[in-house]
Amino acid sequence: MNLDVNQKLDIEEILKDLENYRPRRKGWTWRKKVEGPTQVGPFVYKQISQPLKNSIGLPASKYFGDIDPQPDCVITSEIASGRFEDDIRRMRMAAWHGADHIMVIRTAGQSHYDGLIEGTPEGIGGVPITRKQIRASRKALDMIEDEVGRPINLHSYVSGVAGPDIAVLFAEEGVNGAHQDPQYNILYRNVNMYRSFVDAAVAKKIMASADMLQIDGAHNANATAREAWKVMPELMVQHGINAMFSTKVGMKKENISLSTVPPTAPPAPCMALDLPYAVALRELFDEYKMRAQMNTKYMESCTREATVSHTLNLMISRLTSADIQSTITPDEGRNVPWHYNNIHAVNTAKQALIGLDAITDYVQLKEDGPLREKVRELKERAILFLEEIIATGGYFKAVEEGFFVDSGYYPERNGDGIVRKGDGGIGSGTIFLRDEDYFAPVCHHFGYNNIPKEYSTPCQAIDGCTLCKPEKIHYIDELDEEDNVNQRLEKKKEHRQKGLLTPEVEWYADGYVSMNIFLPTSARVAEYAAIEIAKKMGLTDVEAIHKQPIHPAEGTLVEVKGRLELAIDPQELKIPEEIPSLSEEEIREDIKKKPMKVVAATVGEDEHSVGMREIIDIKHGGIEKFGIQCHYLGTSVSVAKAVDAAIEIGADAILISTIITHGDIHRINMRRLHQLCKEKGIRDKIILVAGGTQVTNDIAVEEGMDAGFGRGTKGIHVASFLVKRRRELAK
Repeated sequence: MNLDVNQKLDIEEILKDLENYRPRRKGWTWRKKVEGPTQVGPFVYKQISQPLKNSIGLPASKYFGDIDPQPDCVITSEIASGRFEDDIRRMRMAAWHGADHIMVIRTAGQSHYDGLIEGTPEGIGGVPITRKQIRASRKALDMIEDEVGRPINLHSYVSGVAGPDIAVLFAEEGVNGAHQDPQYNILYRNVNMYRSFVDAAVAKKIMASADMLQIDGAHNANATAREAWKVMPELMVQHGINAMFSTKVGMKKENISLSTVPPTAPPAPCMALDLPYAVALRELFDEYKMRAQMNTKYMESCTREATVSHTLNLMISRLTSADIQSTITPDEGRNVPWHYNNIHAVNTAKQALIGLDAITDYVQLKEDGPLREKVRELKERAILFLEEIIATGGYFKAVEEGFFVDSGYYPERNGDGIVRKGDGGIGSGTIFLRDEDYFAPVCHHFGYNNIPKEYSTPCQAIDGCTLCKPEKIHYIDELDEEDNVNQRLEKKKEHRQKGLLTPEVEWYADGYVSMNIFLPTSARVAEYAAIEIAKKMGLTDVEAIHKQPIHPAEGTLVEVKGRLELAIDPQELKIPEEIPSLSEEEIREDIKKKPMKVVAATVGEDEHSVGMREIIDIKHGGIEKFGIQCHYLGTSVSVAKAVDAAIEIGADAILISTIITHGDIHRINMRRLHQLCKEKGIRDKIILVAGGTQVTNDIAVEEGMDAGFGRGTKGIHVASFLVKRRRELAK
């Protein structure tokens, strides 16, 4: 099924025939980098990859020919809606903005399950990872990557006591990457330490067979530590343990990626702390890939603050290296990420990485001084940490003694690290030595396997395993008659079929909206007042998702969310017809035959000139380039002066810019211009046009103008209107 860029994803069509779906490829795919300096639009780039076939550029791209250069590194979007059918829609949106690594977050608690889940139940903070969910997602991504013209990697998590089962599932279904780190299971899921490493060996072997990329879990120490910057030596040790263990199991080093996270965020002096750590890590592990994560430890509910912190993280990625640039939504500090914030996060990464293109040609990290001293110190602390582990009796003994996630800055210890016992935890006592005649008739099985001599491969004994013969996979559609995608789609079926429109942020037509409210009172009073205001506006399920004191007495900014129980039928909307512009050639020909003169001015007490200059100056592609004679009077011009100038030169039109709009000044200026032209007896002979950030065509016409132009207007739009309107007046 090919996607139409103007049509929504058909989830029901994607769900058809999933029992026969097979992934088109397996293994991880990197971006195809463009070698050497490359011209894109008016600029030359040195760190970009091949362009997309279909994409949406950054908002400012319109000023540069709508270019959308793609950074050289993979960009991740972490998807976590709780319903996979809505995840798929997010995937498409993210891909159009440049994401080619879709990391699907699991439902809360799935790492505690001791087996696989089937069907499509709804999740909490993520989706239940099941065969049906993976097939539908991978099938949709096949279509999406054809639409955008770039391979897209699907990713999730291999952890918990069902880790080997999940690894097999992922290998069978074409999942391209996964988190896998036995230390995560031990420290954060209390899985028995020996069982965790045995399971990890089995899982990693299977992942390696499918050429999957592995990301480790060391970054969780950063997220759980009391003071994240103090665990930097430990993070390096954890990275080293998992990287070497993975290599010994049989993973290629180029498929092992370290999940590196800048440990701090402002108001800490984060660059002075995070940059040396990033340099040290990349120097110690230069044979492995780097997945640059964004800091989540110090995220609050302010999306602006999060975006600035993440931009600083991106600077570190460019100053050092990043093979994969992960993104964190700016709203993760306050709720399950909303879909448009997934896009904001991807765009933040794309914008910063492209903006910092080739920055190391101009800025280099110093080879002496505090940076190198700090890098050396971090390496020394990490090596000493590892040496103490060995002296103590090895990794397992160190875990029993609480070496990890201690709040001290090694070698200092505060005795509050996570302690796990070798004979405790989930799965304790479940490891058994294989007998001499042990034989597992499956491929890519880790450890001892007594394969009979008559078989060239283990699975020959059963005429192929599921990794070799996918037709042997038993596909289970649904287990729960109520909690499944079909029931959820049915509830909104009429809404979708009629094409109704309801606001949404997480799920299809969930009805949620948000708004900012400033109230001149204290934070606590403002929070509850804002909630009450939202309720009086008709919202239900209202919550304050952000509050920020601007001054203890003068006021507080509150952002609230709430649900709107309504649906708009687009067929009933009265949308003004969009009038196409004339071609440049037709405009020039008309002006050549009949020259046109206009008076232009920024009226009132307004000193802004940029907007008007963009419209009239030939330099900016303004109306002058079509041969229109522009008499620009400047800024803070009275309406009377503009009218008098038009009469004096015999102008065909008056163009006014009115940007500052306090007290409806923009309306007053337009109304005054219309009235004065009537008083002077020229209104039926002259074209009046107003523009500004707060001006719309409806407002302008209402106040007596012939037309109004707002944001995004270009010279050709105004020139086209002037020519058309003059023709109408001549009739």
